Amino acid sequence: MAAPTCKMVARPLRKFLTCISETYLGNNVHRRLSLTVPCSNVLKAKETEINAVSPWTLHGAVCLQRMPVISQERRPFEVQFAELMNQMELEKSLLSEHELRLLEDTERMSRKQSDDYDSDDEYLVDQNIITAQDMEDTWEQKLQQFHPAPRHKEQVDMNMSSVDRCLGDSLVLLAKQQVGSEELWLLPQLQWMAGENLRQTAERALASLPGADFKATFLGNTPCGVYKYKFPKAIQTESSVGAKVFFFKALLSSHRSSPTQKGAFVWVKKSELQNYLKPQYLKQVNRFVVSV
Repeated sequence: MAAPTCKMVARPLRKFLTCISETYLGNNVHRRLSLTVPCSNVLKAKETEINAVSPWTLHGAVCLQRMPVISQERRPFEVQFAELMNQMELEKSLLSEHELRLLEDTERMSRKQSDDYDSDDEYLVDQNIITAQDMEDTWEQKLQQFHPAPRHKEQVDMNMSSVDRCLGDSLVLLAKQQVGSEELWLLPQLQWMAGENLRQTAERALASLPGADFKATFLGNTPCGVYKYKFPKAIQTESSVGAKVFFFKALLSSHRSSPTQKGAFVWVKKSELQNYLKPQYLKQVNRFVVSV
């Protein structure tokens, strides 16, 4: 009776395990199918976005600034305040070694002129003594021979293509570019190419300027401004409505000029931008150009 009893117990156990395995496999397949459907929808959506062509032409532009080289001219109020601070510092400061030596020389000369003067008291009687006043006279002669460079050079300041003009102000680089049938002054820009980001487009626009070799430090990878405009209706198409220009800020670090660059670009102050840029373009540029 032992063998039939074992068979009777084993048959229900085998059916129980078979039901569990079939149920698990069915649920697993159902889960796989349910996960596959959303994933395929997401992939199709991404492919649609990639294949869709934007009706806007993208451009990368660089706002290259040359920072002030020298300090600006002081206003009358600033001159008066600086003189007041210098006078206060002079009154509150201690005497320097040179000023103490001037007092010692004055005291020595007063002793020599007195009636009870004894030359044996001086330990440098037979030596030539260079007084502090003699040193001041020598320094004064050297100062008169020194001529500092002029703060303003009219010929250089009038040359708009010179990066050395207006050394006390910050300057912005503008380039002459062909836009349709017009030749306009703009911040250096080029059309975006596939495979590069917009900052690389701006760097390429700076490197493409004719006759100049500018080295710049870009201030980040994020655009500081954007300008959007539509093409004339006569040339608009469904795939080309207008252009979007993304601006990146950069500071001039070094440059090397050549005579062939004259007239290709200009260096202007913020107050001079209105003489070169169109009003709508100028409105966007003034938002991120800072006059230091």
